[in-house]
Amino acid sequence: MSDLLLRPTWRFILSRPAYFIAFGFGAGLAPIAPGTVGTLLAFPLYWLFFPQVGALEFLLLILVLFILGVWACDTAGRALGVSDYGGMVWDETVAFLLVLFLVPATLYWQAAAFLLFRLFDILKPPPIRHYDQTLKSGFGVMLDDLIAAFYTLIVLAIAKTLLD
Repeated sequence: MSDLLLRPTWRFILSRPAYFIAFGFGAGLAPIAPGTVGTLLAFPLYWLFFPQVGALEFLLLILVLFILGVWACDTAGRALGVSDYGGMVWDETVAFLLVLFLVPATLYWQAAAFLLFRLFDILKPPPIRHYDQTLKSGFGVMLDDLIAAFYTLIVLAIAKTLLD
């Protein structure tokens, strides 16, 4: 594996649309915590798109972005020789977009969602770790973060029930 592939650069991610998408428009090049930066990318995307479209259209957009992510992460992972390279952050972005869509649009709920999502994504409780380790494809890359999003939503739903 070449040095470029060990440390992708702007030149690398701009060389193919799939790489640019997989690396979250460059967010994945962050020198520290690229997954966290990729998760943060969901906020401006949410603020940009959600007010412009209805709920059904937003969910369809998330589905399209998920499918796009399967292709982009698979393509970039093959080029890098690492199926789930840490700088590929589109999976965090799309999964957290779903979370933002479903949680109350307040700073408190969104901050709690962010922290929980990052916790589940980092710790990878079952079955997240299983899928992360066994599905070596773009679908596997996207799926483990989708499960982390569902765990986040379950915990927040329980919290909301207890607080109401």
